[in-house]
Amino acid sequence: MSDKEIVSPSGIPIEPVYRPADADIDYARDLGDPGRYPYTRGVQPTMYRGRLWTMRQYAGFGTAQQTNTRFRMLLDKGQTGLSVAFDLPTQMGIDSDSPRALGEVGRVGVAIDTVEDMHVLLDGIPLDRVSTSMTINATAATLLAMYVVVAEERGMRRESLSGTIQNDILKEYIARGTYIYPPVPSLGLIAEIFRFCAEEVPSWNPISISGYHIREAGATAVQELAFTFANAMEYVARAIEAGLSVDVFAPRLSFFFAAHNDLFEEVAKFRAARRLYARLMRDRFGASDASSRLRFHTQTGGVTLQAQQPLNNVVRVTIQALSAVLGGTQSLHTNGYDEALSLPTAEAATLALRTQQIVGYESGAALTADPLAGSYYVESLTSTIEQQAEALLQRVDELGGAAKAIAAGFFQEEIGRSAYEYQLAVERGETVIVGVNRFAESADAPAIASPDYSALEREQAARVSAVRAARDAAQVAQALGALADAAGSYAEGAGAVHAPLMPLIIDAVRARASVGEISDVLASRWGTYRPGT
Repeated sequence: MSDKEIVSPSGIPIEPVYRPADADIDYARDLGDPGRYPYTRGVQPTMYRGRLWTMRQYAGFGTAQQTNTRFRMLLDKGQTGLSVAFDLPTQMGIDSDSPRALGEVGRVGVAIDTVEDMHVLLDGIPLDRVSTSMTINATAATLLAMYVVVAEERGMRRESLSGTIQNDILKEYIARGTYIYPPVPSLGLIAEIFRFCAEEVPSWNPISISGYHIREAGATAVQELAFTFANAMEYVARAIEAGLSVDVFAPRLSFFFAAHNDLFEEVAKFRAARRLYARLMRDRFGASDASSRLRFHTQTGGVTLQAQQPLNNVVRVTIQALSAVLGGTQSLHTNGYDEALSLPTAEAATLALRTQQIVGYESGAALTADPLAGSYYVESLTSTIEQQAEALLQRVDELGGAAKAIAAGFFQEEIGRSAYEYQLAVERGETVIVGVNRFAESADAPAIASPDYSALEREQAARVSAVRAARDAAQVAQALGALADAAGSYAEGAGAVHAPLMPLIIDAVRARASVGEISDVLASRWGTYRPGT
């Protein structure tokens, strides 16, 4: 064996053996029983003995009809919740018939232009019994409004709806890039969505604060926690500034984390996350225990999937799924083994779901809460990750919070450095990727058929045109005008009195205004964001 220090993927030194002194925990202070503050051991007293996590496979294919077909297939095979992937034009507030959408319609998710598309997407799905997660940020308010209008036009009450919109714009500025508006009005709109959901859709999670995309950009597990919670503290503070009580909206805050390959570091990360969040919410905002419980969705790591020897990804995804379950996730998406090559085939998506079902029903991991508690190694890792994330969060606080740290480029530089160091380690062979830099084989990647995206684009553009031709143009103009008038105050920042925007967005959606038209109205009042400005 080499004398070189062994470290975890986050750079935490790993000892050859761990003993009781290494854990160094006080049970009542640091752990507590599951379902009790600080929730290190889980947010429910018996965890999965009461109910397994929601098996929520992420899907979005070209048109609403294609995606509806995939949703129905997954539900028939035992999936318990929906998760919608939208194409880039929808995420960026661009209609499918816009020249700016050329070449991108339906390529990385489903194209949704008007509420008529949302009707097709959700056709035959019982919205009062199936929860839906929508990965959408800059246009989150519009897509939520469309979901509400679909339910309304089916004769369903808003109170019966359950689900989540991602609605996490800060991480878009940090890591992902699907932003439209500057931070000030964007944060104001997020606070408005908090208000609307608390009052009108009480079983809906108004945000899913995402560490996943931060991790996908190259962050370590420690950075994933620290930067996610920095963003969360900014959202909570802005909502309180807007006049909301923390205990009104905080119980419905949700989070979204990645699960990568180091089983024990990932389990420790999830446990540390619950403890750190509970302490932050209580100490900073005086939140109640119900407002301090960290509830999160997990997705297995997209960047860990390899195009070489793609069947190896089945094993990677299984390890990652197990870490999420041992770490106490509330819902889980498992990636298809072929996703480094294409959108997942039906076969790969089914196997990914079966992976969750085998972990849930055959592995024994769900029989008792927090089964790795008391492991000297896991407890030591949990405490170290919490301490390092807290120290990094303090650096963000010193910069004035997440929004100012983003403006200063702090998050971006830290993540970029970590990503660069990881890639160097891979290229030196210090970080082993089976089938890539060790145990490689020369073989052609399997052929996977691609859809005819040009035909899909023409079809979707025709749908938008048909809706525009059939709707009442005067009603649309009136709804968009009212929205424009109310949006102005949101550019004024904290302390401004903001008119309720969600009812006006719902009115515009009901009149068949498109995603692009609503986005353009808001941009006319708020401007658009450019990095460095």
